[in-house]
Amino acid sequence: MHLVIGGAYQGKLRWAAAHFQLSDADIFTCTDSAPVDFSRRCIYHLEAFALGCARRKEDPIGIFRAAYPAWADSIFICEDIFCGVVPIERESRAWREAAGQLATYLADRAETVTRLFCGLEQRLK
Repeated sequence: MHLVIGGAYQGKLRWAAAHFQLSDADIFTCTDSAPVDFSRRCIYHLEAFALGCARRKEDPIGIFRAAYPAWADSIFICEDIFCGVVPIERESRAWREAAGQLATYLADRAETVTRLFCGLEQRLK
């Protein structure tokens, strides 16, 4: 399993598509209202999934643990919303915490963790 993180508009999906030879059919884009399709090779916008979990007061890590065998070889892409100034709004803080905890959970289990900044890759693990 591979985790790709970075800020908005830093080239994460473009890099992952080239690096892992992904087609459009390989990529599932998360929303805050739909379950994750673990049958796809690449799960994009994990932070949107975390937002839905925060709103519904669900544990994103519990959802991932329950689905483990289905995503063992996946590529996850998450926008870095878990750094910087802590938001004032309760929902925004809960979202940021859920996204950060999920990214930490996945990073612990990942074969590689890559951060993208200005389209440049930085290997973290």
